[in-house]
Amino acid sequence: MNTKAEGSECGFREIQRRIIAFRDARDWQQFHDPKNLAEAVAIEAGELLEHFLWTPSSESYERGAYRRDKVSEEAADILIYLTYLAEEVGFDLVESVAAKLRTNEAKYPVRKAKGRSEKYREL
Repeated sequence: MNTKAEGSECGFREIQRRIIAFRDARDWQQFHDPKNLAEAVAIEAGELLEHFLWTPSSESYERGAYRRDKVSEEAADILIYLTYLAEEVGFDLVESVAAKLRTNEAKYPVRKAKGRSEKYREL
């Protein structure tokens, strides 16, 4: 059984291009200033959290699996709005993630951080 969505095998840059093309075809850029896009990310993150509201952490995996389709939709909405925000502010989202990973690798070396949840200052 193939569970992948149509076009899901294309690269992230192609997904970004499709997200922007979708927006531009509808003339929605006029509504996408940085403040409103940041608010949209926060709102969608709240909608994602709503699927786990009042669920004990021990049951969150089961709840996530049960609501996988809805959780997936909310995560996609967050990524879409982040793509719009990156476009409007003028940064490369992929490069930003890569840079943040490099920063976190330096802050949280495996030898100090493996299996621990403390902040980097406490390692």
